[in-house]
Amino acid sequence: MKNNKVINMEQIYCELSQKINSSDLPVLIAVDGRCAAGKSTLAAWLKERFECTVNVIHMDDFFLQPYQRTRQRMEEPGGNIDYERFEKEVMYSLSRFENFSYQIYDCKIKKLSSRIYVEPAEISIVEGSYSCHPALWDFYTLRIFLDVEPEEQLRRICGRNGAEAVSVFRDKWIPLEEKYFTAYQIQERSDFVFSFI
Repeated sequence: MKNNKVINMEQIYCELSQKINSSDLPVLIAVDGRCAAGKSTLAAWLKERFECTVNVIHMDDFFLQPYQRTRQRMEEPGGNIDYERFEKEVMYSLSRFENFSYQIYDCKIKKLSSRIYVEPAEISIVEGSYSCHPALWDFYTLRIFLDVEPEEQLRRICGRNGAEAVSVFRDKWIPLEEKYFTAYQIQERSDFVFSFI
């Protein structure tokens, strides 16, 4: 159901369940969308709701390391995520139902830190902005885009990250996301568009 505007989590759960029941395992779900739209919240809720094994992988663990942030790379739509490492270390193993591990990027110390170990699951949810990057798109069974109104987005960022972070998101991170969404038509091409009210 292309670009179905669903307004509550129960509705999206029912829609996803119908799609999943007709799909081969493993099922890979992307939860992309605007920052502060509720991607992590939806992924965690779905993990609890599905009556099967579910992995949740966070795209935030794959931001670029400082040495990778060249001017050319940062000008590329969706280029501020290490999608090459994500494809190599995560997506191939998820799609093959294999055990794997990866190191997370720690924004506080600005380098790779602890290692996450992942076992195969019937459903894997990749949540975070840039999860639908073209390099990753074809791996997914389903793609969800979470939307949020600009004023509500900034209000949530303020509540989550503090007032001092709002200008950084407004001037840097949000424009980078919007450039990526527009360049690759992420919202328009997603299987579901979902807004928390």
